[in-house]
This record gives sequence, C-alpha cells and structure tokens, in this order.
Amino acid sequence: MKNYRMTKKMRMIGSIILLLFSYLQTNAQQQQQQTTPPVIPVGLDAYLMWDQLPTQRIGARAYMRSTYDRRGGNESADASHFLFMEDEAHNVTLDVAGKGVLYFVRTNHWHGSPWRYTVDGNTYTITETATADPVDAKGKFKKTTFIPEKSFPEPLTFTWSTTKGADLMWVPMPFERSFQLAYGRTRYGTGYYIYHHYANEEYLSQPIKAWTINQIPDKKVLDLINLAGADIAPKNIKKQTGTLKLDKATVEFAHIQSAASIRALKFSLPLDKAIDMERIRLRITWDNRQHASIDAPLCLFFGAGTLYNREQNEFLVKGFPINIRFDYNRNKVELACYYPMPFFKSARFELYGITPSDTKIDYEIRYEPYALPPNSSSYFHATYKDFPVPEAGKDLILLDTKNTEGATDWSGNFVGTSFIFTHDGNLGTLEGDPRFFFDDSLTPQAYGTGTEEWCGGGDYWGGLNMTLPFAGHPCGIPKREDAKNKYDLIHSAYRFLIADLMPFGKRAMICLEHGGENLSYEHYETVTYWYGLPKPSLILTDEINIGNEENERAHKYVSPQASDMITIVSRYELGIDVFPKDIWGKGLDTAKMMGYVSGKEVYPAHQETGRYTRGSSEFTVKLNPDNYGALIRRTLDYSFPNQKAEVYVADGESGDWRYVGIWYLAGSNTCIYSDPRGELDKRLYNVQTSNRRFRDDEFMIPAKLTKGKTSLRIKVKHIAEDRDLYPGMPYPKKSAWSELRYKVYSYVMPDCK
Repeated sequence: MKNYRMTKKMRMIGSIILLLFSYLQTNAQQQQQQTTPPVIPVGLDAYLMWDQLPTQRIGARAYMRSTYDRRGGNESADASHFLFMEDEAHNVTLDVAGKGVLYFVRTNHWHGSPWRYTVDGNTYTITETATADPVDAKGKFKKTTFIPEKSFPEPLTFTWSTTKGADLMWVPMPFERSFQLAYGRTRYGTGYYIYHHYANEEYLSQPIKAWTINQIPDKKVLDLINLAGADIAPKNIKKQTGTLKLDKATVEFAHIQSAASIRALKFSLPLDKAIDMERIRLRITWDNRQHASIDAPLCLFFGAGTLYNREQNEFLVKGFPINIRFDYNRNKVELACYYPMPFFKSARFELYGITPSDTKIDYEIRYEPYALPPNSSSYFHATYKDFPVPEAGKDLILLDTKNTEGATDWSGNFVGTSFIFTHDGNLGTLEGDPRFFFDDSLTPQAYGTGTEEWCGGGDYWGGLNMTLPFAGHPCGIPKREDAKNKYDLIHSAYRFLIADLMPFGKRAMICLEHGGENLSYEHYETVTYWYGLPKPSLILTDEINIGNEENERAHKYVSPQASDMITIVSRYELGIDVFPKDIWGKGLDTAKMMGYVSGKEVYPAHQETGRYTRGSSEFTVKLNPDNYGALIRRTLDYSFPNQKAEVYVADGESGDWRYVGIWYLAGSNTCIYSDPRGELDKRLYNVQTSNRRFRDDEFMIPAKLTKGKTSLRIKVKHIAEDRDLYPGMPYPKKSAWSELRYKVYSYVMPDCK
C-alpha cells in the first residue's frame, strides 16, 4: 500500500511537472521573436501552402485594377474605360512594371476577347469558346472554356456557362519585368485584376520566372482545389467533439489552453431547425484578449445570408475554405470552416444570442501544435457589420482595423467577405464598387467594377445561384415577384481570397459602394475575413512635402529641372462629387435617413502643392535600421500621363548609386471610353478627363539595399513615355514626373514583446 501511495504521489508530481513544463514552453514561445520574415508562398505555391495564410507577408503588396468609371459614377456598369489604345486589337486595361505575379482576372462573359497578355515583352493571345462567334453567344453555347484549355483548366478557371455571367481566371502568371493586358474588342469590356509585387526575392517560396502560355498548372493544385466542399484539414490531429444543448442564451463549448492552430471548425444542425438557428452568433476569443476576434451570425460566417435552401441542393456554399452542406439522409445541415486559426495561449469558443430550447447540435474542433512565434503570424478574424440604412454618398466601411479591439495598428492579410446585399430582392444595389485602402493610402490599392463582379458574377448572375471554391451567390430568388417567403428575398454573396489575398502592414480599410453612386438604401449585413496581429509591420519613418522649401532643405532635396512650386485644387478618385437633383424617386423620409441633400458635395476638392520634372530628383530619407525593406508612397498629379522613372539609392550624398528598378504608373486622369453597341463593332474614341488629379502610388526598395541603415539617399530619374492616347491622338499633357509628397515606410518584424 505504501509503495502504491508513493507511486501515485510520484505520478501526481510528474503530471504537475509536465504541466509546468508545457506552460513554460508556451510562455517561452510567447517571448520568442522571429528575427527574419517568414517565407511568402508565391505562384502555385500559394495554393499548396494555403495553411500559411496567417503568416506575415513582409514586403508583399497587392493591387486590384479595373475598368471602373474614372469620374466616380457607373457609366456602362464600369465597363470599357481603357488606359490607352494601340492598334485595334490592343486596348490596354492593365500595364505594370517590375517583378510580380498576376493572380486573378475577371471579365464579363467573353467580352474583351481575344485578350492579349504581354509578359516581359512576349504577347500571348487567349480566347474562349464564344470568342470566334460572340453574337448571341448565350443562345449558341451551353459549355464554354478558355483556350488553350490545358493551360487554363477548371477549377483554376471558370467561364460564364458555369458562373452565370463571368469569365474567372485564378491561374498565377509571374512576370519578371512587366505585364500588360489588352482587350481585342471593346464592347462591354468590364474587368478587374489582382496582382502582387514583392520587395525581397530571398523570402519567396520559389523564384519568379516569367509565365508562358504553354505552361500547364500542377495537377496537385487542381486536385487540391477540387476538394472544395470536402474536409480538407488534417485528420490525425487533436480533436474535440460534443453535443450542445441550446438551453441557455450563451453556451461556451470549448476552451483550449496551449499554442495551437485550429484546422477545422464544424457544426451539425438539425435540418428542420436550421433556419431558426441561423442568426445565433459564433464568438471566438484568442489568448484571453479583451475582445473577441470572431463574432458573427452562423449563416454569414459560413458564407450564406440564410440557411434557407430553396433549390434543395446538396451544397449551399461549396467553398474551398468554408462550406454549407445539406445531408438529407441524416436530416442535418453541416457547417464547416477550414481557415487556419493560430493562437499562442488559449482559445475560447461560444455561441450566444440563443433562444433557449431543448435543441441539440453537434460540434467538432480539430487543432494541431503551432510552432511559429506570434510576430511571424496573426489571428483569424471575422468582423460583422450591420448597415440597416446606408449613408448616401458614402461607402460602407466593412472593416477599419484602426483602433479595432483596442489596438491602433494591425498587420496581416485580408482574405475575404461574405455579405447580404439585399433583404428585399433588389439586385440593383450590386452596381456598387469595392474599394480597399491599405496602410493609410488615400488612393484605393484595390478598385473594382461592382459587387457581383467582386464575387465572381456578371449581369447579377442572371439572378441565379452558384457556388464555386472562391466566389459565389448562394441564395436569393431570381425574380422578386416569385418569392414565396421572406427568405427568398435575401440575396448574399461571398469571395474567399487564397493566392490573391491582400497583405497590409498597419491598417486595412475594406469599403463597398451601396449602388453605383452610393445611393442604394438596401439593408446590408457583412462579414469580413482577415488575419491580423495587433502590431505593425510597416512603420512611417519619414515624409517630404515637396514645394515646402524648408522641408525640402531638411531632406536635401535637389531637382535641377523641376518646375516652380505649383498649387493644385482637385480630388482623389472616389465616388460622386455631389448628390444629383433627385434620388430616383425615393421617398423624402428615406432620403433624409440616408443623409441625402440634393446638390450637396460628397467629396469636396482640396489643395496640394508640389513640383514636376522631366529630369531627376534626389532626396534623403530616414529609415528604421531594423528594416526588411522600404516602401515609398508618392502623392502625385495624375494629369501627367504614364509616369515612369528609374530609381537609384546611395548611402549618402557621395555614395555610389545602385539601381533599384522602374517606378511606373500607367495612364492618367484622361482615359478612353469605348463601348460600341455591337459585339463586333469597331472601337470608339470617347476621350474623358476626370476632375480627379490626386493619386497615391507605391514603390518598394529591397532589404539588401536598406538593411541596417538609418537613412538613404534616393534618386528618381524620369523616363519620357510620350505614347499616344490612341493612334494619332496625344495626351492633353506631355509625360513628366509629378511629386507632391513622399511618405517613407520601413518594413519591420512586428514587436510582440
């Protein structure tokens, strides 16, 4: 008996020691700081390494360009606004310089094809089934594909016969020096495109090698994405399961205490009670933080505006990271989320907003140990917003990370949205453009052409429902008059970002127009998915106000051929300038609720000063010595077209200049609008100049030229780019390098001590 007691006592002591060791190990991990940036998955690796979605993307920038109406309205549904035109077959919508990867292209049906993709000077022609015979294509073709089909296979691409309105392409296309996309035809030429630039090649998962049209995507990637709707998380890891009785207003169903990453979060709801439970809120709190990072209604969190399954399909949402599946054999609705969710001390899971009853649901959480230190990773968030009556003229702000959860700055990755855009069967609100701002830029780095385009549709998906791995319109009846209940009138959409995620270093503002001119009064509800760490990875270290002579001297600014200081009164590219005279017949009370006042300025003009040059400019800027590269943001006068310069850096005024790369901004506030009536009609030459001259533009300097330095001398040398707006028609102004203000940021590893 004595030996038994001793053995039992020793076991207890051993257990305490193990628990203490585990605690100390977790605490030590908290104190650990990674001193070099984590690897950034690029190209097809961005899919195969999808479990790395939470990692910090130091020195990566995402941009979304499109054919939007430059004057802030919704002309031709934001179609057919071209940067410039070359020959009849080259109507340019995207033109970038530097090293990067194009991750996504969306067009309306076949419009714009044959498309010309020019990668590092090599032009490739891409078509689809309807290109050769586009007149009445909807009536002629039941199944369409991109051509060459082997280079653009499903599920990395889908055409309008599947999406109900759009051609979508997620095939990564790396470029080493430049990329240009031109439309062969201009009728209804809507499009938006997402691409990334990178500062530091040494932190990429693979070298960037220029894409060619004969490349066939790796079968492993296709097989992986084809698993959308299935359980894609690791199986042989720790698991918690249980049955919850929803007999209280709030139920805590799990509390994990360790450093781990959630790989699967699943619920199984009774089919006959699913709709009654869809508005229960899921709340998850990481590391005992004061605020929950996930707090959203179940239906929207899992990708749909309602769990009403009008068509009784197996999948309401068949997404890659998230899905909603109806198991009619078991009378269950299965909700699953596979976004990786790391934490470093603890995770608490709750359901609340419950109407107590004897209803029971099942849950499953699978998780695995997580080794990365906090400053290399980030927390998963799902931020819910409710907009019962949107404010007229102002974008909906789906997310502003500034001061969120009590933290001023956040670094991480924006990875998607799920939202209801009408509770009343009104599809007209889909004309609203997405506009995303990162790290205090006043120009959106992402500017789209419409709400359904953002979520993979075209022409409102024809009112039909569809669900794809990364985009979808899962619910809502095509015709309002056919609705049989209130759930038929709820329309929602989703967009999940994987390879095309959008990193930020200190702040993300995710905005969406409500209607083409922010004049829709529909009730929106939104969930924004994002990864965030409450520490910055991008720090403002200097600012130069060009035209302020004292500030110029402080930065040793020299520009021998620069103009005298000029003053400009203008605007940034955003929405409409003033409210129109009426609001499309909406009642006075509704107009007042929206904040509508006829003739009132929405985005007033403001004044900036600066200079322009056709020579070179030099200046000295401050850096954080612990940097991993620098980002320079220039505020400029966009009335000067196609601004291009060589960028050099030196350690001091007498140092040797080292070449960095080409800084190029295509187009100007003058563009060409061409939307002829016929599918095969020749292009038109409608020249438009908007009153928006202010723009922010960015350029990155790699760590190999900045690391350890507290200051850097920078030289920008203008390159004349005096192309025609279209053949025989020059731009209103000659090319020049405009500089109103420079902001300099240092990339750093977040400080989590």
